[in-house]
Amino acid sequence: MVAAAAEAGVTRLLCVGCDLQDSRLALEFVQDRERCWASIGIHPHEAQHFAGQPDKLAEFAALADDPKAVAIGECGFDFYYDHSPRDAQAEVLRFQIALALKHDKPLIFHVREAFDEFWPLFDGYDGVRGVLHSFTDSAENLAKALERGLYVGVNGIATFAKNPAQAEVYKTVPIDRLLLETDAPFLTPVPHRGTINEPKRLSAVAEFLADLRGEDRQRLAGQTTDNARKLFNL
Repeated sequence: MVAAAAEAGVTRLLCVGCDLQDSRLALEFVQDRERCWASIGIHPHEAQHFAGQPDKLAEFAALADDPKAVAIGECGFDFYYDHSPRDAQAEVLRFQIALALKHDKPLIFHVREAFDEFWPLFDGYDGVRGVLHSFTDSAENLAKALERGLYVGVNGIATFAKNPAQAEVYKTVPIDRLLLETDAPFLTPVPHRGTINEPKRLSAVAEFLADLRGEDRQRLAGQTTDNARKLFNL
């Protein structure tokens, strides 16, 4: 998978954790691989298993000391599925923001149908850096993200989004705030729908966005790579 990505021009990989065990696996995977890093996170779906559990949270927090852990997340709110109670989601999100600030690491935010609750919580902290992963929301929330200095992550959803307004949002993300992602093994871009997503498919996202935005593909690829290196200190 790593070799196939490199052959497609994707030479830096960020393996994203979604709970304690998953984050440990991500760190284990990247330890001896050059140009591979990990993000440790407790996804909002998993928040119920960590809220009010100081021992488990302490185990998780210890992972942040690993030099290969370059970010915290996915973390945030998901009110579309509500797999965890919302108060638990808020508690675990606050914990991860505090952890990121302590270690001076960026955050990868997952926010789905919850921006009205996310922004007031976010604004309670100073110095938070990060990206809104898999952004599919409104121009209004894009503007709020940019005002707060956040990056915007775009993945294969862009290639099959049916709402014209969504395409307009993708056109208006400033190139110096844009990040490309796969969300592998999910959200495989067109024309590879129906297959398991892999990092190598990032090139399809880059091609689509370059065409959509009327930009040179190499410029878009180079700028988004620079953005990722800057945010995650790669």
